[in-house]
Amino acid sequence: MLQLKTTFAGLSLENPIIVGSSGLTDSAEKIKAIEKAGAGAVVLKSVFEEQIKAESGHMDGYGSPEAEDYLQTYVRSHALSHHVDLIREAKKSCRIPVIASINCYSDSEWTDFARLMEEAGADALELNVLSLQTGKEYAYGSFEQRHIEILRHIKKAVNIPVIFKLGSNFTNPVALVNQLYANGAAAVVLFNRFYQPDINIDSQSLTHISVLSNPHELAERIRWTAIASAEVPQLDYAVSGGIYDGKGIIKAILAGASAVEICSAFYQHGLEEAEAMKQTLAEWMKDKGYESVASFKGKMNACTVGEVNPFERTQFMKYYSEYKG
Repeated sequence: MLQLKTTFAGLSLENPIIVGSSGLTDSAEKIKAIEKAGAGAVVLKSVFEEQIKAESGHMDGYGSPEAEDYLQTYVRSHALSHHVDLIREAKKSCRIPVIASINCYSDSEWTDFARLMEEAGADALELNVLSLQTGKEYAYGSFEQRHIEILRHIKKAVNIPVIFKLGSNFTNPVALVNQLYANGAAAVVLFNRFYQPDINIDSQSLTHISVLSNPHELAERIRWTAIASAEVPQLDYAVSGGIYDGKGIIKAILAGASAVEICSAFYQHGLEEAEAMKQTLAEWMKDKGYESVASFKGKMNACTVGEVNPFERTQFMKYYSEYKG
């Protein structure tokens, strides 16, 4: 019998669709609706280290270091307790795996909070270190090392699976993926999206382009998932960004992913799109004779394509040698 079940980061999912960290996942009511819509798991809306520090920083100016320290601690504790409450409520309201999420850039203070997340019932923890390195005195490799140090500290504090969601701003993502595996990561997600600035030439002010992904972004995720899953097959992978239909899910799995994280498609077309995606996946599997997700996972990753890797430069050369435009 055809099965859409998959395993990601040691978690058993009824299907590969994970609703990613976003405003779609910031309340127990929304998470219950996500389960009803047929998703396989959910990543809770992230708690942001920068936001907490910015809010607590507004407490300056109260006349004494003791007062300011007390108020900053209060703001931080309030923000973190709200997230822990969300985990508890989500676990009470649904049966699908609930993955907690921390968006951080330093390797301090997060071990205690990770432990609280585990105690609240989170099935796994997704770490997101999203930062641009722009200093002219930047030491090569230090940003990658920060990921590893954060992972090491978190792993000492919790027993639940730890997932790393990476940005695409690495010279060699595979080398970092390999180090994350060596230090205990259960899975990686490729890739997170940066805020994309733009310039309004009329007002001469900064603005931004759409925060939603588009289908063209999937190609980069497919490339690196196919390469990383061949080089470091011990890890589980999820693709995030650019998946808008069941065909995108199929491509991600063929490249080596066990699951996908989707937000933008659900923002634009509603949670009911999940059933259409699953139907496309199931029909394709039936047509191709696959009875499970595992039976075709990674079938087109980099280790299956022969000595010349088409995920690198060969297809580029082939395309332009044939291009007549």
